[in-house]
Amino acid sequence: MVSSTSLVGLVGLALLSAVSGENITNDAYFYGQSPPVYPSPEANGTGSWSAAFAKAKAFVGNLTAEEKVNLTAGITVNSGCSGEIAAISRLGFPGLCVSDASNGLRATDYVNGWSSGIHVGASWNKDLARQRGIHMGREFRQKGVNLLLGPVVGPIGRIAEGGRNWEGVSVDPYHSGLLVAETVEGVQSVGVGASTKHFIANEQETNRNPEVDDQGENVASVSSNIDDQTMHELYLWPFQDAVKAGTASIMCSYNRVNNSYGCQNSKTLNGLLKTELGFQGYVISDWYAQHGGLASADAGLDMAMPYSDYWGSNLTTAISNGSFEASRLDDMATRIMATWYLLGQDASFPSPGIGMPKDVNVEHQRIIGRSPASKDVLLQSAIEGHVLVKNVNQALPLKSPRMVSVFGYDAKGPETLEIVKFSFLSSSPAAQYNHTLWNAGGSGANSPAYVDAPIDALQRQAYEDGSSLSWNFDEKNPVVNPTSDACLVFINAYATESYDRPSLTDEYSDELVKNVAANCSNTIVVIHNAGIRLVDEWIEHDNVTAVIFGHLPGQDTGRAVVDLLYGRANPSGRLPYTVAKKKSDYGALLHPDQREGEYWLFPQSNFSEGVYIDYRAFDKEDITPRYEFGYGLSYTTFNYSNLQISQSNVDYSEYPPSAPIESGGNPRLWDVVTTVSATIENSGAVDGDEVAQLYLGIPNGPVRQLRGFEKVHIVAGQQESVRFELNRRDVSTWDVNAQEWKWQKGTYQVYVGKSSRDLDLTGSFDI
Repeated sequence: MVSSTSLVGLVGLALLSAVSGENITNDAYFYGQSPPVYPSPEANGTGSWSAAFAKAKAFVGNLTAEEKVNLTAGITVNSGCSGEIAAISRLGFPGLCVSDASNGLRATDYVNGWSSGIHVGASWNKDLARQRGIHMGREFRQKGVNLLLGPVVGPIGRIAEGGRNWEGVSVDPYHSGLLVAETVEGVQSVGVGASTKHFIANEQETNRNPEVDDQGENVASVSSNIDDQTMHELYLWPFQDAVKAGTASIMCSYNRVNNSYGCQNSKTLNGLLKTELGFQGYVISDWYAQHGGLASADAGLDMAMPYSDYWGSNLTTAISNGSFEASRLDDMATRIMATWYLLGQDASFPSPGIGMPKDVNVEHQRIIGRSPASKDVLLQSAIEGHVLVKNVNQALPLKSPRMVSVFGYDAKGPETLEIVKFSFLSSSPAAQYNHTLWNAGGSGANSPAYVDAPIDALQRQAYEDGSSLSWNFDEKNPVVNPTSDACLVFINAYATESYDRPSLTDEYSDELVKNVAANCSNTIVVIHNAGIRLVDEWIEHDNVTAVIFGHLPGQDTGRAVVDLLYGRANPSGRLPYTVAKKKSDYGALLHPDQREGEYWLFPQSNFSEGVYIDYRAFDKEDITPRYEFGYGLSYTTFNYSNLQISQSNVDYSEYPPSAPIESGGNPRLWDVVTTVSATIENSGAVDGDEVAQLYLGIPNGPVRQLRGFEKVHIVAGQQESVRFELNRRDVSTWDVNAQEWKWQKGTYQVYVGKSSRDLDLTGSFDI
């Protein structure tokens, strides 16, 4: 195997910065920035994949060359699936259906609209993430979908205005990795494959695809220029957790990485994913992200979607003339079939796309319905992603109000509810001014069975209470009923695939809040936000008494927020990102990178900040945020005590002992080396859930990095213990020379508390 010890990354940037004068017109200029790693390693069926690979190899051994090629490239049959692989009838293989999205099945009916990735991140609940995956996966299975195109860990949220940050879980790799691993295991436990995406460093929508500009010039996709240490410690980390969890597929991304396209980048696919992480499944392209034929196959792409003009007979011809190895095609087909066997889809699975509306009779469509067992998980996942960030004088929960006035466009439901929701728009507005925001736009838009808008749930509440409502959805400066006990203002912050967000605020919504607050002494703001939303225009107004970041709860959005407003549920969400006081606090990571200078035809995005994004950057620059990562309030209070740190009796060599690579990499990386525990008391008057967070100060690294979290329910007046296990990877940094995770000799600082900046307990241990 020809390889390189590290990604060129910032070394290549030094070369780029030396260029001046005429625009670069040929991508040969960038040759060598992403090191070549060939050949693509064959999967060996380690661990739980063993039996599946034995079956897959036997199956592939009976295929013709043309049938093998057909397994690797999608077809369009108008079935309702996002993509399909053709059947091989003579061997009893029915084909495959793959479909969006990671928050509910898209473009169909009789399915639920689930909470989005950012909402899962805000819940900080590992068990709930798994349960959501299980129930959502069952709906995909009923519809005949073999592969769920999700979950999302890329983008991780490097750019504050990133258009697809809402599909991802968190700006923190540890947080994102654990919740995505739970999602993968939940989805695949019901026999549906997960395709974790988008691999890798896919952090902006601007220039995400090659295009022809207004001058008729061919413009390449943006290149994420990234160094090896940053790649491992930030962007690869959650993908490693997904691979360890057994994800059936990895979707490669649109962008270039160190000036090599993501779906034909041999370093990232062959080197990082298939060699270092021991990935046993198959790499599927994002739609139309394949830009080369043999080059993409040799670099590690296994399946092209939605079809491939580059492959087909070209692959068989290349094998015949010796320019392409037959063993590579066999490995591509074997990886695909191994997932089919691994998930038990050979034994029992609906026909591909059987429940999708374009290929189903009405009677069967009625049979395939939403599971009643999903209702509790659906609602709980909606509730737990809300984050209460302000609550002056216990304005919430509401206490038997006689008159509640409701304002804002986001309180009402949509006028129509087509099968495809919030699909690709011609632009990216700052807010959706016509209705409540339950999810956001693009291929992640889901298909709810209904939308329970906030006003719907508030009207039910008024009926039960015998109270009164007043409402005005459409005016920016509405008249406020002077007898109002509380004024609820609902606004939103929109985002969509294909575009990055125009801003982190919008003037109309800010003016609406200020106008209501000027005339109501108990103004409560609920924001349904597809990403970071700044609030400093009005957050310190004396009459703004409470604020909830509602994120994207899915179809039960109204019921969920009203349960919280009236105290039937206690807020337990925590922020999965940092809310700044002003947009300039995000520095160079506020806006996406644009085309400029001599790289006009080859846009560049230099990840020169390294691992210092979001809270790491705020800590490094000593910037005080409005609300820090991990922050959130409750209707009760919690006290921390009794920090205990104990070190395991393990091999404390600098590098992990060598071992055969398994799914996820060297298995010794998961050896537990240190255990931390603490006691938490609910010192308030109501039961509640606390999210205990552990941050680690690793020598020669950021001040603090999240390395543990546990969500625990505690009865009022009672206490519970929490326990965190730190493995070798958790306490290591990536050594670019040794190409290994390495101990840092010295003192490790331990912090346990309520958020990244509210840390009641501190301690340390030495290595």
